[in-house]
Amino acid sequence: MELVLQTRDLLIFLDQNTETRERKREEKMSELSKQILEMRIVLFGNGQAEPNPDACAHLARELFKHDTFRLLVVCLPKLDLGARQNATHVLANLQRQRVGGRLIASEYLENNLDLMDVLLPGYVLGSEYMKKFFTYIQIPNFDIASDAQSTFKELLTRHRSTVAEFLSANDDWFFQGYNSQLLQSPSNITRRHAVKLLGDMLLDRSNSAVMVRYDSNKTIQLDTFHVFKLFVANQKKPPEIISVLVTNRSKLLRFLGDFSIDKEDEQFEADKAQVIKEIATLEIIGERSCTDADDCEVES
Repeated sequence: MELVLQTRDLLIFLDQNTETRERKREEKMSELSKQILEMRIVLFGNGQAEPNPDACAHLARELFKHDTFRLLVVCLPKLDLGARQNATHVLANLQRQRVGGRLIASEYLENNLDLMDVLLPGYVLGSEYMKKFFTYIQIPNFDIASDAQSTFKELLTRHRSTVAEFLSANDDWFFQGYNSQLLQSPSNITRRHAVKLLGDMLLDRSNSAVMVRYDSNKTIQLDTFHVFKLFVANQKKPPEIISVLVTNRSKLLRFLGDFSIDKEDEQFEADKAQVIKEIATLEIIGERSCTDADDCEVES
């Protein structure tokens, strides 16, 4: 495919960075940006027409065949913002592309694990771009939001030691944004994904030091409580939420019993008392529901 070959040549040019003439370099960068945008259109469509599955599979096969995928990852930090965003969406989409029934991206990454080491510390976790995921995850376009969500989760759970270092160095702005934008998102799906991912991160042994700081931050605690009480108060809680609450009932009640804020707030105390009551009775309700009903099985 000519698109892939041209992109590969331009990425090699960018990676080697031997051009001393600024104007010539800018021309090459502009051409590369157009090529990356064209790949994104192939994979996502142009807004008027859906992507062609055969064209997507062909593009994916060629990208891995010529190692252009590797070059794209290596050159991410050198791209301008627009091209970098498009390239990130291309990389995320490729992880879902099946060729001959196989997820070839997964196979490629399994045989080239060094790419994840380049991608994580070298680019995403080490740049301002990480902050933009809070926005991308909530974009109305489902495909883009879904890709952003899966990439965000992959970045924060795959390489534990690297993630632990990132969270330790950036816990202030990261959790403030996580709480205010994801845990308090108007989208119920976004909130549920955020709660689950937060639990996965903080309960990981590698992030124990981060969890202590997170739990001791009063502002974050209060923001999280306001989101948490909405889940508890919901009378139509999903089975997985009920399962989590029942399993952790003792810990939650102990934490809420000790939880306080610096100033007196009657509304906060009333909300806390209601949450404690709901959780305290939830086990009995859950047991009765699962005894008398056939549709209460908790999804794994």
